[in-house]
Amino acid sequence: MRILFLTHSFNSLTQRLYVELAERGHEISIEFDINDAVTIEAVRLFQPDLIVAPYLRRAIPEKIWRHHLCLVVHPGIVGDRGPSALDWAILNGEPEWGVTVLQANGEMDAGPVWAATNFKMREARKSSLYRNEVTEAAVAAVLQAMDRFKSGSFTPSLPGAGARGQWRPLMGQSDRRIDWSLDDTRTILRKINSADGAPGVADELGGELCHLYDACEEDSLRGKAGEIIARRHGAICRATRDGAVWIGHLKRIIPGEKTFKLPATVVLNGTLADVPEAPLPLDASPDRKTYQEIRYEEKGGVGYLHFDFYNGAMSTEQCQRLLEAYKQARQRPTRVIVLMGGQDFWSNGIHLNRIEAADSPADESWHNINAMDDLVQAIITTDNQLTMAALRGNAGAGGAFLALAADRIYARAGVVLNPHYKNMGNLYGSEYWTYLLPRRAGERGREIMENRLPLGAAEAKRLGLIDDCFGANVDEFSARIEAIAQALAGDPSYETQLAGKRQRRARDEAAKPLAQYRAGELERMKLNFYGFDPSYHVARYNFVFRVPNSWTPLHLARHRRVRRKIAVTV
Repeated sequence: MRILFLTHSFNSLTQRLYVELAERGHEISIEFDINDAVTIEAVRLFQPDLIVAPYLRRAIPEKIWRHHLCLVVHPGIVGDRGPSALDWAILNGEPEWGVTVLQANGEMDAGPVWAATNFKMREARKSSLYRNEVTEAAVAAVLQAMDRFKSGSFTPSLPGAGARGQWRPLMGQSDRRIDWSLDDTRTILRKINSADGAPGVADELGGELCHLYDACEEDSLRGKAGEIIARRHGAICRATRDGAVWIGHLKRIIPGEKTFKLPATVVLNGTLADVPEAPLPLDASPDRKTYQEIRYEEKGGVGYLHFDFYNGAMSTEQCQRLLEAYKQARQRPTRVIVLMGGQDFWSNGIHLNRIEAADSPADESWHNINAMDDLVQAIITTDNQLTMAALRGNAGAGGAFLALAADRIYARAGVVLNPHYKNMGNLYGSEYWTYLLPRRAGERGREIMENRLPLGAAEAKRLGLIDDCFGANVDEFSARIEAIAQALAGDPSYETQLAGKRQRRARDEAAKPLAQYRAGELERMKLNFYGFDPSYHVARYNFVFRVPNSWTPLHLARHRRVRRKIAVTV
């Protein structure tokens, strides 16, 4: 079918649905919902069989839904209505939630139901639930709705009187306000989790009005409720009446000014002199409840290196800490090192927010990319162990090429990869991609870089970027990864495989040293950072400050490409 995606942005859910439907042979075109006139024009140009709205912030124009079937993906159970569906579910401690696919009509979220899928709720950030449970449920529900549409025999119906869902208003800051003297730890976590991603919970810290994000429980530190009692790697620990919580990121509230998220200690710099550091060993127990971005554990000759950075972004300092942890892992008497990344994201490369906040974004971009390169180089040149990358979550830009540095690469079946840089102002990219991509994909590497579209795990396997994909969820995937790693460590041919790895690296180095790949990439990157073309800096600013889209890029809007070509020809 010809399917038009009408969406506010090309977010994680929209990308996953794009991948799933394209994998099934559908012709997909995408239009950002900027205004009614643009939307109506997109429908006229593409003439879709079906319109799918994975992520909207306003109603579809009547001129469209009157004449085309429009399936709206709503992150709520049947009967749920309103713009804060998942927020209320988290705040109210719902044990089960769901996704409903509705037919657009004259009322928001009130159309006939085509499909619905429910899931068990985790105690987690809204952004994490959205990228995992909500996304998986949405894929299942959309595919079911499409099957029903194609059958021609299904008649959708309005939610019945027994539907559990109800209308709920936009959740405001008053609904999430924290009373540090009265609220217990669980309540505080729910309030911050319900706002994670956006809009955050408004609060005051150290005399600064801020939005709070990225919270987790602390199991041992204690203090007077409301006080900041510790700090660790950019996060602050704040005491509650019955425990403590870590807050990883803040966003200043400055009336009349745009601000963006940064690590909490960066925002509160200068006010934390009396707050002690709370160091944590790299091999701290995985059962601990605390803030830990990097963690290492060993099982049966295998070392597992976890690095769970917020939104997958890796600053200069985080890259350096991860490199030191990796060097320690290399010194251990293990046979296999598994790079686990984080649950929501494996890695998304350089930290654009930290770069934007620097005195010289160009200089910080340079430091950050070199720190990423140092890390990738260490993985490529590891010759005393075999390495595995285990992608539980999505990976993009430099993070995707960081994964390619490993000897073996596996991804969860629902993972989406964006192994390209050009969407960030025609950034050239580094992380040794000019060496790693051809090694994996051969001549298809150039097409992957130019395509600028997301790849599903199945397609990445066909292209040779990864070795395999499996696992319906993170737990299932992680269990399979452990089995593969243990088998590899105990394989009778292990020494032969390790010797083969050393020989290949020696041949590659003789043909063209890694230093030459890096120098060539960084020469192009220096132009991005310091050259006359400001495209990278403009694109980064727009990304960091969430500047609304003013048009849909042509690599997404297939329906506009022919028109553009005709205009150029004329």
